[in-house]
Amino acid sequence: MLHQLATDNIHFPPLSEALSDPPGLLAVGGDLSVPRLLNAYQSGIFPWFGEGDPILWWAPTPRMVLQPEKVKISKSMAKLIRQKRYQITFDQAFDRVVKQCADTPRSAQLDEQATWIVPAMQIAYKRLFEAGYAHSIEVWDQGNLVGGLYGVAIGKIFCGESMFSHRSNTSKLAFIALAQWLQKWQFNLIDCQLPTDHLASLGAEAISKTAFENCLSNNALYGLDSYWNKK
Repeated sequence: MLHQLATDNIHFPPLSEALSDPPGLLAVGGDLSVPRLLNAYQSGIFPWFGEGDPILWWAPTPRMVLQPEKVKISKSMAKLIRQKRYQITFDQAFDRVVKQCADTPRSAQLDEQATWIVPAMQIAYKRLFEAGYAHSIEVWDQGNLVGGLYGVAIGKIFCGESMFSHRSNTSKLAFIALAQWLQKWQFNLIDCQLPTDHLASLGAEAISKTAFENCLSNNALYGLDSYWNKK
């Protein structure tokens, strides 16, 4: 049964009640307020819906995750890093990164209709950024934004939302930089949400719903600012 969320209650049903068809769909409705989004991510749930559709909340299984210390750096990526061709920054162009991710064409993964980062979602993540929970990594080529990613930090888990690349391998550069910083800060996990070959090439792996819930169980809620400002 698909759960209908009330606007005056930010709580979600358990992950075990996610539908098998479409796979991972858990609830519909509610809003994109900061408290609800934080509760969703802390619970292993994320919003994904198309323009004109109601807000849909997902908890797919298996879950694609990466332990930061297990990030894979290929020989070609190691060479690119050594070349220092690109400059990498953090939280310097959050709105632009989100917009670039939204404008990048995607294929449908959760349902038959390709959905992506609609304007309401962009506004919601900007509010999360202003609250200190959403963060971006930018890759620059002589002042031009050519790659990056953004996501939400909940306790010791970073929930990756989206990445983009306008130069070969720049999204990989952003992801590797993220993993290296999170390893330094002793983060436990990067939640990559859905399995892709791109993420698998970087060391991410699919785990069961039970394993993912175990990762969530002892994860306290706080932002990443205390770490981000020490990079």
